[in-house]
Order: sequence, then C-alpha cells, then structure tokens
Amino acid sequence: MINDFYQFKANSLQGKEIGMKSYEGKVVLVVNTASKCGLTPQYEGLEKLHKEYKDKGLVILGFPCNQFANQEPGNAKDISENCLINYGVSFQMFSKIDVNGSTAHPIYKYLKKELKGFPGNEIKWNFTKFLVDRNGNPYKRFSPLTKPEQLRKDIETLLNK
Repeated sequence: MINDFYQFKANSLQGKEIGMKSYEGKVVLVVNTASKCGLTPQYEGLEKLHKEYKDKGLVILGFPCNQFANQEPGNAKDISENCLINYGVSFQMFSKIDVNGSTAHPIYKYLKKELKGFPGNEIKWNFTKFLVDRNGNPYKRFSPLTKPEQLRKDIETLLNK
C-alpha cells in the first residue's frame, strides 16, 4: 500500500496519465463528481474556488464516479461536455473511477484510510471532498453536503502555511 499521496497516478478525461507528484507544493482538493446528481451544481462552487485560489496554490481534482445511483453514466466525452457547457469547469478532471469496493482507485483507498468517514470509511455519495496540504498530507474530509464555499477557511489556512 502506497502511503504517500505523490506516488499516485491517474488518467485525465483525455486519457493522459498524470502523476500526483506534479501537484507537489500545492493544496489539493480531491472530489468525486457526477453529472446527474442533485449536488451537481457544486461544480459551480468548485470552479469559483479554482478561479479564486489557483494562483495562490490550490488545485482541484475531479474524479467522476458512477457508483451512486448511476448518476455518472456517460463516457469521457459526455462528462467533459457536461462539465464545460453547464458549469464552465476549467479545473483538472480525470477519467471515471470507482471510489468504493475492491475496484476503488488507489487514491481513494489511500484517502479513505487516512481520513476516516462516519459511519465507516466508505464514500457515502457524490461530491465527498478531501483536502490535502502542500506536503501531500491528507488534512480534512468533507461530506457531500458541505458546499465548496464552506471550504474557504480550511483552504486559506493551508495556503497560508
């Protein structure tokens, strides 16, 4: 089991492998997303955070997932178009992954182990958020109902460290 956030890799929506090492020194917000969820409008709030803090060192990584009520049924092109057309998403989106079970992406296995959920460690729904500090240390886990704007204080704390 890898115990260092920077050792992980994931494929972008465009199919390019991206190492988390490329985000070293940045504050990273990892979010499992879905296009057909009641929480999908959170894309808008995430994009606002991205625009406001990207030059100060925040990186947002979106991981589409279809494990919750089949709310991310599309392929990479569908996901990309929905994110761009409906929400103007310009932060990094990755290819669709699983976040729970034996097929969960290694990044999610690691984050769930480091930042426990309640009850249990499994991801409960779309838009669960994980904040990772500039040194790659998992810092805080947020529920799907936590709106992106509610993360400002924690983001600013980490950006100012």
